[in-house]
This record gives sequence, C-alpha cells and structure tokens, in this order.
Amino acid sequence: MSEPIPAATMLVVVPTYNEAPNIAAILARIRVAVPHADVLVVDDGSPDGTGEIVDRIAASDSHVRALHRAVKDGLGRAYLAGFAIALEQGYDLIAEIDADGSHDPAALAPMAAMAEGSAENGGADLVIGSRWVSGGSVVNWPWHRRAISKIANRYASIMLRTRIRDITAGFRVFRADTLRAIHLDDVASAGYCFQIDLAWRVERAGLVVEEFPIRFTERTEGRSKMTIGIVAEALWLVTAWGIRPPKH
Repeated sequence: MSEPIPAATMLVVVPTYNEAPNIAAILARIRVAVPHADVLVVDDGSPDGTGEIVDRIAASDSHVRALHRAVKDGLGRAYLAGFAIALEQGYDLIAEIDADGSHDPAALAPMAAMAEGSAENGGADLVIGSRWVSGGSVVNWPWHRRAISKIANRYASIMLRTRIRDITAGFRVFRADTLRAIHLDDVASAGYCFQIDLAWRVERAGLVVEEFPIRFTERTEGRSKMTIGIVAEALWLVTAWGIRPPKH
C-alpha cells in the first residue's frame, strides 16, 4: 500500500464542463484516495451548475477549491490554468484526472509515489495512467472507441517515434520541475492533442516517463466531450510534428 502524500505537496487538477451529475462523486473519491492532497476544479462556465456544486463542497472542505472561467476554452487551456496555479503556489506534484469517473482515484497514490524524488533516485518525471500496458484495461467501451484509441496511439508512436504506449491518456502525475522544463508558455494544442503534446515534450526533453496500468471505465452519466473535430486536430498536429518536430 502506498504511503499517504504529505500535506500540500500535490494538487489534483480536475477540468470540468457540464459535469454536475459526476463532480460530487469524483471529488469524494479523490479526497478518500489522497486525503492530504489539494484539489482544484477548473470549470469553464458550466451552465448546468457544476461550478456552484464545487463551491458548496469547497465551503466545508479546505482541500477543495474552484477556478471559474467565463467561457468554454478547451481542455488544454483549462489544464494550463491549473498548472500555473500549482507552480505559483509551490506544489511538488501536479495530477490530471477526468471528472466523469472514468479514472479511478485509487491509482493516484501509487502514481504519485512513482513520481516522488528525483530521476536520479528512481523517481519518474511524468507518470501516465495507461490503458494499453500490461495490466491496464478498459471497461464498457464499444469496439469503435477501443479502435480509435489504439489506432491514435499507434499512429502517434510511428509519427513521433515515441515509446509511450498510451500517449493520449488524460490520467497523469507530473513533477513540478517537469512542467517547468517543457516550455508551457508556447503550448498551443487545446483538445485531445494536448495530452500528446505534453507527454512528447517530456520525452523529447530526455526526462523519465513511466506508465502505470489502470482500469478505465466509460462514464455512466453525462456526455463525452470527444468530437470528430478534436480527433481531426490531433491527427493533423501529430502529422505536422512528425514531419517537422517543433524546437521545444
């Protein structure tokens, strides 16, 4: 069993848009899984009241808070806003997790343990909760979702020459120094491709990326934010990066 994360060293960033049916449950699960971590919900002006639910929870739990943004501005920009707060406030570890319950917060503690310490001492600079390594799995996904995810990861591995098996995954723990090292100020990708972009930056910087097997369970409430446009953006950017890698 992993040791508890020391107080105020990890910030769990949860981006939301219209997650009212799910947000209270995922926050409760995070708080049980890593009770000493803080949680920041970055809400993009959800019209369904997601932000107000978080505010009510935060009123009685000092480990939970919300960042309210006026408009829906993309997954990547939501995470970047959360990362900026984490770095400014001195957290050592920064986690990403979806609000829909597809990621099991119980994996946060072992993932954080893998990231603690320096790379020289065996710590990883980025830990990815991976569906496609040995021991990982997906639950209640139709065949076409499995196919899209596997094809996207395989295409990225070929074009970007990456060894990461689940480079599109959105369940992660970064060391703060990792985020400082990968030039977040020029990240332009906003959607699905944001996860590919950041993981590839870490790998290209010569930092250590490890994958931790997780069980990914399809959401049961609300609607997925995945669209054809998001997939098309990822395909176009991965192709462009593969042909002409960016400087950073």
